[in-house]
Amino acid sequence: MPQFEWKGVMPAVTTKFTKNDTLDLEMFSTNIKAQLDAGVSAIILGGTLGEASTLTAEEKKTLVEHTVDLVNGKVPVILNIAEQSTKDAVAAAENAQRFGASGLMMLPPMRYKATDYETVAYFRTVAQNTDLPIMIYNNPVDYKIEVTLEMFEELLKHENIQAVKESTRDLTNVTRIKNAFGDRLKILCGVDTIALESIVMGAEGWVAGLVCAFPQETVAIYKLALAGRIEEARQIFRWFLPLLELDINPQLVQNIKLAEVATGLGTEYVRPPRLPLQGEERERVLQIIEEGVRSRPELPDYKNI
Repeated sequence: MPQFEWKGVMPAVTTKFTKNDTLDLEMFSTNIKAQLDAGVSAIILGGTLGEASTLTAEEKKTLVEHTVDLVNGKVPVILNIAEQSTKDAVAAAENAQRFGASGLMMLPPMRYKATDYETVAYFRTVAQNTDLPIMIYNNPVDYKIEVTLEMFEELLKHENIQAVKESTRDLTNVTRIKNAFGDRLKILCGVDTIALESIVMGAEGWVAGLVCAFPQETVAIYKLALAGRIEEARQIFRWFLPLLELDINPQLVQNIKLAEVATGLGTEYVRPPRLPLQGEERERVLQIIEEGVRSRPELPDYKNI
């Protein structure tokens, strides 16, 4: 089984498109290189931010293979699994392994609101059919299914279920999980606006969104917090918060792609039915981004902490 550590900043990267709605691998590569230069720990493909629901199987294959080639063993490449049937989820996991991914992030069944028993059976079946390590994405706010401690008790019988992307938005859950499972279940914060607090409370990592546009600042916060330099981390986080709030919004993809344009790391093209922001909302988001770029903090030498 491929082994890597579930820790550090793991960007859930956006998928770059051309104006003709094809994959823009050139701009995608520019962004990935910036992530690697900043010191991220992994690359996560095909998440919500990656517009996974609109990607074809062939496009996912292209993205994984291109990213694996690009990172050249520096960091693991993780593919998100978000399927409607267990059979499709197993097939997606098998494909991910074949394409060269080193790990999986897994959502519960899509569209159908599965019971606790059904959700555990779904995750278990996929875990039994892949050697790849798995991070369960626990986001009851957006996906209406919560993976409880009792459910994790069952799931952790499978050695390759190793981490949780903790997106319940309940900060006390970090402590609850640590009290229940110690280091057996690694915690990665999945909500940008409480990432610093989650790291301070013991989360091993951060599956980040605004990192797509601001990779250095994101990794700096993580490294400073881990080193106990909380005041320095807090000052950067205070600057970052208005931008981070763009992640907890139904138009998070459009918001973050607009931020990527401002920092030279992306384009605004999204795949319909998503469309670029319009009118007053666009102006509001642009103001936040422009102020963030104008007042970017000077960072310490965080890579050598």
